[in-house]
Amino acid sequence: MTSPATEASAALLDALVALGVRDVVVSPGSRSQALALAAAELERQGRIALHVRIDERGAGFTALGIGRETRVPAAVICTSGTAVANLLPAALEAHHAGVPMILLTADRPPELRGVGANQATRQPGIFGSAARFAEDAATPDGHDGEAGEFRRLAARAFVASAAESVQGVAHLNLPFREPLAGELPAWFRDGSASDTVAYAQTLIPDPPEPTVLERGPRTVVVAGADAGEDAEIVAAQGAWPLLAEIVSGSRYGRHAVNGFRAALRDESLGGRIERVVVVGHPTLHREITALLKRGDLDVVALTATDEPLDLNGRTRAADAVAIAPGDADRAWMRAWSDWSHAHAVDLEPAAPDSDGLASRDPKLRLAAVKAEMAAVRTPLDREQLVAGVWRATWPHDRLVFASSRLVRVADDVLVGKKVPVHANRGLAGIDGTIATAIGIAAASQRGGRPGVTRVLIGDLALLHDAGSLLLPPGETAPRIQLVVGNDGGGTIFDGLEVASVAGADAMDRVQFTPHAVDIAQLAAAYGWQHIRATTRSELDVALTSPVAGPQIVEIPLAR
Repeated sequence: MTSPATEASAALLDALVALGVRDVVVSPGSRSQALALAAAELERQGRIALHVRIDERGAGFTALGIGRETRVPAAVICTSGTAVANLLPAALEAHHAGVPMILLTADRPPELRGVGANQATRQPGIFGSAARFAEDAATPDGHDGEAGEFRRLAARAFVASAAESVQGVAHLNLPFREPLAGELPAWFRDGSASDTVAYAQTLIPDPPEPTVLERGPRTVVVAGADAGEDAEIVAAQGAWPLLAEIVSGSRYGRHAVNGFRAALRDESLGGRIERVVVVGHPTLHREITALLKRGDLDVVALTATDEPLDLNGRTRAADAVAIAPGDADRAWMRAWSDWSHAHAVDLEPAAPDSDGLASRDPKLRLAAVKAEMAAVRTPLDREQLVAGVWRATWPHDRLVFASSRLVRVADDVLVGKKVPVHANRGLAGIDGTIATAIGIAAASQRGGRPGVTRVLIGDLALLHDAGSLLLPPGETAPRIQLVVGNDGGGTIFDGLEVASVAGADAMDRVQFTPHAVDIAQLAAAYGWQHIRATTRSELDVALTSPVAGPQIVEIPLAR
């Protein structure tokens, strides 16, 4: 026979699928078994992709990656107690980055809370302001109409997470009494979908009116993380310079400016700015932060999260923008274009000396061969590493930047290219990078779509999320490459203030944190292919060869 827990779980998940959820991430547990078994049935019916992770932190970041790529929330199922707390890092990142996610946390019923019951803590409100919708559901008891109540609850959570102008985290805390599971209801086994969409549509607010940006003020567009093509469109329509962080996915098109950090320090350009339009979440540059703090500027920030950007105390929030008709300031854009052309960094390898290689003069031919061999055998540095990854990545691929030293190198040297980019810059933590990338890969490669997900990651960020290398044998292995710059520790701190005040021993002990992990053995333990590249040619071969499954490409780097 069935149970109230099973009936409620089936109604809730059936409704979420009817609303558009296509991915469910499950971490095993007893109190959540009704939810997990209903998800397994949905997978059998072909209605969802199911992702099973033994670690709730990895489960949360896997869902984060799926939400980043699809802009549709994945549902995360976990049991009670510390399992719920382990979802907090991913929930915080989703909140600060505006990524949709629905958390379904099983719980003890009210009579077992606060009395010392096993695996019981106060879960309602545990995510605080990180959840834009949170509900401590009623404990199901099987009364008439209960399934409809859970369907409507699912609709409220879905709309709050994904269908409003700001996306984010919805948390449904779901207390269950024993029996914790039973037979699935017949209507659910038959694969029927609940009629919840019409109700959800009544909950969606009307789209906001755009803020009209008048012509006249000398304007720049700043593109931070998750800005995507929106920033490039605003810059193109306004004929304004585009200052795009590498993590924005907006660094392309004829308005993108190379070397804009130095330009902002130049009075002839940065000193003449009158208005800034911000798209996404800028986090990489002190020059951008200083710009957005200026009280003499009109700063307009497109709303992307529940935490508005306002560094100068007078920034205007806008849900959308429109450009007023009128003539563009061509001289303003030309000045920035001239700067951009003069400050482009060329890291492409020199073309072979074709005349020398074809020469009949043995000395000339030998010199050309030696020069070419020296070029391909050049040891990799950070600049050549990021350039090689950028060169090998195309629009059908995905590129994920970890919060490590390499992302700052990439931002300094890479020129424009339209590549889908992801990075967890909501809070700019190093946790969950691998799990996030696996979620991105799973979503972007669904249905046999081509492409490789590449992750430019430091060794500490890799080790911080090493548990996410564990992939279930029953799931399709993603085409993913973790391109690891291994310099033996956290060299990002060498360039921060701490390096000028800390002694060498203390710096190594608590900041650099050296390690001696054999990454090849780590890869083997989790069943990932390991490739070691030390030269440009070895890196190019690793990045351009067919990728059939998960790989770690390790590049040793000097501190």
